[in-house]
Amino acid sequence: MDAVSNTSSYKPLGRWISIAILVATLVLGMAVLYHANHYPRTEDAEVFANFIGIAPQVEGPLVRLNVKDNQFVEKGKLLYEIDDRPYQYALENALSEQAALEGRIADEQRKIEALVSAVSVAQANIHSMEAEVANAEQGVARARAEWNYANNNLHRLEPLLAKQFVTVDQVDKARSSDTAQAEALRQAESQLQLAKAELSSALAQHEQARHAVTTLEPLINQRGAKAAAVKNARYNLDNCRVYAPFDARVTNLTISEGAYAHVGQQMFTLIDARTWWAIGNFREGQLGRIAPGMRADVYVLSKPTVRFSGVVDSIGFGVTPDPDVLGHLESALPDVQRTLNWVHLASRYPVRVRVENPTPDLFRIGESAVITIRGK
Repeated sequence: MDAVSNTSSYKPLGRWISIAILVATLVLGMAVLYHANHYPRTEDAEVFANFIGIAPQVEGPLVRLNVKDNQFVEKGKLLYEIDDRPYQYALENALSEQAALEGRIADEQRKIEALVSAVSVAQANIHSMEAEVANAEQGVARARAEWNYANNNLHRLEPLLAKQFVTVDQVDKARSSDTAQAEALRQAESQLQLAKAELSSALAQHEQARHAVTTLEPLINQRGAKAAAVKNARYNLDNCRVYAPFDARVTNLTISEGAYAHVGQQMFTLIDARTWWAIGNFREGQLGRIAPGMRADVYVLSKPTVRFSGVVDSIGFGVTPDPDVLGHLESALPDVQRTLNWVHLASRYPVRVRVENPTPDLFRIGESAVITIRGK
């Protein structure tokens, strides 16, 4: 009788315990569901950083390699050096050609200054020669008029001599005057021809000097090419020594001192150590609770006990379409497979979280990570 009563007393207690467990399970499940919906979390994440390939812009023997594989380098540190002697010679040659051109321009400028002066002198001589030609023409006109008078007077007196209306002396004087005026006319005409010849010479000198002034323009047009050659030679010389553009980690070093470096052939990679991200793939249903600027917690699996603070930088807007759903997108028509998947998996989009307090020794590109979005 006592055993039956004890058993009966335990039944209500067991029911209450079962109810409590169910309620606790339900509350815990609701809390987990709320936490999962409001604080999205993913283990499908990796550590990422920007990186650049280092390739020479000039070629030549590698005389100095100042880094080692996986070494940390600070901004401004010398990475490598290529034999710069050919590029130094090229720069000196370009500078020499530029100086020679400037010397030729200076010589031509002095010549042009003299020619300009000659142009001015020739211009003054032209005016003087024109005046002399005008005077000579007037002299010819006077001499021809005086000769015409003397000749006409001689022809008028000669018939009168036979009739003894004039004396022989008068006729001789008229004949002498005609001869003198004819000679004067010839001299005036000779002076006119000489003045015209001098005027033509002055005009030719003026034209020659004027055309010679324009010969400087082709030399001046060469200045741009010579200056560009100097800049290009100096640019190549400067590229013989390459320095770290930012704080970085050297990796994938594939060359050593003494090797011949070729233009564009990558020698190693620099990982930008200034900024690190954790890129996690979140289901499309979680993206509505993620926005840029939200706080996030980041864990790396190399040391999962350390929490790193982060900020959501951006959310991806595109992934490669699933060929099982859309088919293969080709230039003609989409190739849609005649299949039906009964289980539809949610797409995942990358979310980039910038880590605010990264530890350089822990963060590596491609390292596994866990991201939890904490909200605003």
